[in-house]
Amino acid sequence: MVYLNYDQTELDAQYNLRERHPEFQTYFDSWDHRSKRSRTTLNCHLNIHYGPSAKETLDIFPAKIANAPVHIFIHGGYWQNLDKKDYSYLAEPLVSAGITTVIINYDLVPNVNIDEIVRQNRAALAWTWHNATSYGGNRNQISVSGHSAGGHLVLMLLATEWKNFDTQMPSMPIVGACAICGIYDLKPIQLSYQNEALKLDDAAVARNSPLYNLPQKSCPLTLAYGADETDEFARQTQTLAKAWIDQGLKCQVVAVETRNHFNVIDDITIPDTELSQALITLAKPS
Repeated sequence: MVYLNYDQTELDAQYNLRERHPEFQTYFDSWDHRSKRSRTTLNCHLNIHYGPSAKETLDIFPAKIANAPVHIFIHGGYWQNLDKKDYSYLAEPLVSAGITTVIINYDLVPNVNIDEIVRQNRAALAWTWHNATSYGGNRNQISVSGHSAGGHLVLMLLATEWKNFDTQMPSMPIVGACAICGIYDLKPIQLSYQNEALKLDDAAVARNSPLYNLPQKSCPLTLAYGADETDEFARQTQTLAKAWIDQGLKCQVVAVETRNHFNVIDDITIPDTELSQALITLAKPS
């Protein structure tokens, strides 16, 4: 056995989502089509640099109200693929709810490693905190969400010692967080076929696994996953939820019925789904 009760072929299958869902390109095409429409219909500020590299950019979709809550979304793609422009459509329901939406881009493997990707996402949140008021947002009401690898990055933001990263920032600049189909323990990723590209060693796994870097204090956390997930993605979610609650932190788990790893995020765009309501509640806490 390579990991838990999995041999190499079985472990690789647990994390090979494109093989599990050969129709994956239809999801990507749908996101692209809907996002192009959103960028033409919504007020937006595109490709704003928060750092020096070409990929260190973000898109801002301001709400129509002043001092609006701010929600940051982080895309997935196994730290190797996809782009913020694929997810513009997720801004529509949030902006309609009076939430200014920020969608982050970051450099990808193999151009950078996961340590640098984590640093860039921290820099993007810090930039948003410093600049939110310039776009009508309330920097004291920032929430975050992310899908897949983006879910991992959400948890790494929660694990950040923000005063060490930026002395001007509060110790916890995030009021609510939602990680969707995230990866919270990088050890099985290191042991899978994915590591041919990611090149994780034991030290990188320890530094960048949310499960091994639980904060002492945190904002409320929602962990969501599709009911049609692999056993490993479901286990990762349940394992982190237990560790989070055992740490005395607030966490809820949402299992989205009939959804798989790719189409689960579409529930964000459907009013009154458990996932869409969870995001709005996190972004606009009472």
